[in-house]
Amino acid sequence: MHVAAHTAEPIDVPQTVVPRWVQAVLLPLAIIGFVALALAAGSVLPIVLVASTVAMILNPLMKQLERKLPRGLAIPGAYLIVLACFAGVVVVLANPITSQLNHFEARIPHLIRSANHDLNQIQHWLRQQGIHVQFASQGHTALQNLQHRLLKSSGTIVSFSRDLLGKLLTLSVEAVLVFVLSVYLLVYGREIANLARAIMPRSNGTPEDDFPTLVQHAVAGYVRGQLLFTLIMGLSASLGLWLIGVTGVFPAGEKYALFFGAFYGLMEFIPYFGPIAGAVPPVLVALFTNPISAVWTALMFLGLQQLEGHIVAPQVFRISLRINPIVVILALLIGEQLYGIVGALIALPLATVIRQIVLYLRAHLVLEPST
Repeated sequence: MHVAAHTAEPIDVPQTVVPRWVQAVLLPLAIIGFVALALAAGSVLPIVLVASTVAMILNPLMKQLERKLPRGLAIPGAYLIVLACFAGVVVVLANPITSQLNHFEARIPHLIRSANHDLNQIQHWLRQQGIHVQFASQGHTALQNLQHRLLKSSGTIVSFSRDLLGKLLTLSVEAVLVFVLSVYLLVYGREIANLARAIMPRSNGTPEDDFPTLVQHAVAGYVRGQLLFTLIMGLSASLGLWLIGVTGVFPAGEKYALFFGAFYGLMEFIPYFGPIAGAVPPVLVALFTNPISAVWTALMFLGLQQLEGHIVAPQVFRISLRINPIVVILALLIGEQLYGIVGALIALPLATVIRQIVLYLRAHLVLEPST
């Protein structure tokens, strides 16, 4: 989607006055029509929105390649570079993560035996106090069942980690549609940008006031902010687990810091539930080691989430999104309610686009007074 402005010298452009009859008739009809169209589109709308988001994310890279290559080669080149980056990350992390998972799988029987021993100790202490409670054998059976499930699940996770790259390349029908549509959006990017310029009020001719350029910069800022946020939180989780591991609070934390940190960072892409889901595996492992370790591990993640909510996220997204936190929360809730996880994932980039549209219209439109 080519977004370059045509001129560099600013020109005086008067604000467009919106007549009262347009405000009273056409604008409400346009809103009703847009809502009706969105409802009629059904599952097609999220495909279009995801494809548009993908196209806007890839557009800066495609423009850089287009300086040396024809557009027909720059577009597939942009996709190949992104896929290569994902593949590189998978290759770099696959071996250490798989090694840590295998090590964890091998330690599950030991963790189960340790937990059973603790249960027997607790039951023995209660009997000495005159409290006769039979829960060790029941706990033993439950732990054995949990051991069987964990061994089965860990084997699935190991297999998944080894085949991750292949799974990423196996696209569903909707993913293929998103890919094809995003390619066409990139191919016809210039035409789409020119159409947007024709529809929106006239700019002053500079890149700083060019509507397609402003939208592109807004989406690029979101992408940079999200990647930086994910990296910071993943590294913070790994560092925190490593610290409580080397200090002996949670010995397994040192061994599995990379895997759990990478998992926590990836979960940060999922709004609201991601940080909680990312903290569950290490807390469960700590629970099998020692209940006190589980408490300290949970407190570490609670502190990390407080750091995330009060320092990291506000600072990162304040710069990248420039959107009020209340609007961010509402966008995430609406997106999740309409289209589930996919809706939540694309809610923020769409919110940045809507914000940019509103700002551009406020700068170039003036409503005719009602009196």
